[in-house]
Amino acid sequence: MTIRPRRSALYMPASNARAIEKARSLECDVVILDLEDAVAPEQKAAARAQAVAAGGFGHREWVIRANGLDTEWGADDLAAITGAGCDAVLIPKVSDPATLHAAREKLGPGPALWAMIETAQAIVDLRAIGEAAAETGLTAFVVGPNDLAKELRLRPGVDRAPLLPILSQIVTVARAYRIVPLDGVMNAFDDEAAIEAECRQGLAFGFDGKTLIHPNQIAPANRVFAPSDDEVAWAQTIVAAFDAPENVGKGAIKVEGKMVELLHRDDARRTLALAAAIRR
Repeated sequence: MTIRPRRSALYMPASNARAIEKARSLECDVVILDLEDAVAPEQKAAARAQAVAAGGFGHREWVIRANGLDTEWGADDLAAITGAGCDAVLIPKVSDPATLHAAREKLGPGPALWAMIETAQAIVDLRAIGEAAAETGLTAFVVGPNDLAKELRLRPGVDRAPLLPILSQIVTVARAYRIVPLDGVMNAFDDEAAIEAECRQGLAFGFDGKTLIHPNQIAPANRVFAPSDDEVAWAQTIVAAFDAPENVGKGAIKVEGKMVELLHRDDARRTLALAAAIRR
């Protein structure tokens, strides 16, 4: 089973050359060079040039967040990104499949598309966006909680209660269409306990990882979204039990006093594959 860890996806402003270099030494799984929210209008062109010249980040996945196609910078961003060699392009405010098709047309058959889910219309049309994944090369949903809260006039609070139905819907559609769901950012970056708690909430809802705005948030995200030692040990036990000669062909067996089925074996294999990928 091939799997790529995306426990921690760190936004870095592409206008900041020092930040780009710092990202090469950080323990995040994904580096997102941001051309959108983190870059002032007068710095857009320079940021674009730095982003496409970054040249990769070693084992880290390299993603560039472009400006929206409805802005004066979006088309130039995608034209420049086409030859950059990044792993994916994050498209902001994807509210319908047409946005994905337009981005793919401008990028050609190059990097994968990631979609920011951050508008009310995106939630209404989420299934249609998911259905367009195969033909547009869409591989990830990224939650934009701040924009969602603003547009929907929500007041999420620490527990994010008003957002929870939306988060569940995003994960459901993502899983239905084999799209990676990544939880949105947390604005507080100097409270490790708080970021860990929000990561655990995201894990419970089914997210594969979390987008981050500060290096201080990387360690908690990596810790939460990685299988624990106990989870790895239990997964090894389940896989070994199903592989035993006496259990070949069985759909359900008893392991250490618990009934486990083939679905548990498959989940155990994924756990082991993720743990192995993280070690690599």
